[in-house]
Amino acid sequence: MKIKLKVYPFILIFLGICELGIAQEDSLCVGHHWTENEANLKMKEFASTWNDRVSWEKRAEIIRNGIIQGMKLDQMPDIQGDFNVQISNTREFDGYIVENIRIESFPGFYITGNIYRPSGIKGKNAAILSPHGHFQDGRLKEDVQYRCAVLARMGAVVLAYDMVGYGDSHPFVSHKIPISMLLQTWNSKRVLEYLLSRPDVDPERVGITGESGGATQTFLLTAIDDRIKASVPCVQVSAHFFGGCVCESGMPIHKSQNHQTNNVEIAALCAPRPMLLISDGNDWTRNTPLIEYPYIQKVYAAYDAEHLVENVHLQAEKHDYGYSKRAAMYNFFAYHLKLNSGNVIWSPTINEDFVTILPENELRVYTQDNPFPDNALMGDDAIMDYLNLK
Repeated sequence: MKIKLKVYPFILIFLGICELGIAQEDSLCVGHHWTENEANLKMKEFASTWNDRVSWEKRAEIIRNGIIQGMKLDQMPDIQGDFNVQISNTREFDGYIVENIRIESFPGFYITGNIYRPSGIKGKNAAILSPHGHFQDGRLKEDVQYRCAVLARMGAVVLAYDMVGYGDSHPFVSHKIPISMLLQTWNSKRVLEYLLSRPDVDPERVGITGESGGATQTFLLTAIDDRIKASVPCVQVSAHFFGGCVCESGMPIHKSQNHQTNNVEIAALCAPRPMLLISDGNDWTRNTPLIEYPYIQKVYAAYDAEHLVENVHLQAEKHDYGYSKRAAMYNFFAYHLKLNSGNVIWSPTINEDFVTILPENELRVYTQDNPFPDNALMGDDAIMDYLNLK
């Protein structure tokens, strides 16, 4: 069944939040909440509220608390470890290994995905989280396989994991569950903690990258968790567009009685850690060089860290994680996470031809030989009842 979620209907978001009692309609900033002109003025208004590192950090704390409380992350179970991890179907290719993985996010709720890791490299590796956007194939898409395999061959343990309601998580939860944003952020946190628990991962070299809705997951986790050391949100950071799906704007993280913000300021919470914004000329990131990037540069300047934030803007390209966008990301992570770019061929940029693109059935976690877990929570109602959010 094809799920079209690029611009999720507002009515479904509104009905979902009313059922949960999350917020009133005026607490949400959904989709193209502002015009581009309005957003330009809002960025100037935001900039007038702070003028140095101290005043920015006061504002940053309000924004960060708004994210945590707005998505009810502070009400999630207190879980330490207990990943109940299952790894299966190990295959070795040209310089990298692919495995299928299942991690218990909280009792009865599972994260499913694929681990890509370097072959023949001893010691500690970098780690990179790879969430995906609102595309039917999700983590099974060729561009996800390319980026994970290349990063693995360069010396990173990469985990590509399913969006809520996509891939192998689809039988258990729908993507339109009202707390989709919460579940995805919680899953990302659990993926991060799992990677940090591995003996082959260096905790000082951890990155995250995703495109579109995967970029939303990227900048949200980066904003609230400083264990992420470098971040690459691709084709999503916008001053006027807040994300059209319930997983991006269906919970009140941008607005409360005490604050108003947008995804530009949320992305800026990465400072002073390295961040690369990737934007293009054919979506809501077309203004990045003129609006979003200068504001984020100002935040980094407050830390004397202007050199740690970059923007690659591809004016002639569209909304995707195509080769030119991936090539920029490879160089960024190679530098900031100390990957070995000499492990791949350059002609003149990184050559991805060594990557073996696997069919969907090879990457699926649940198979006839590896059935669903016995304790799995089945359906949105079961998950909502278990969490019992207030």
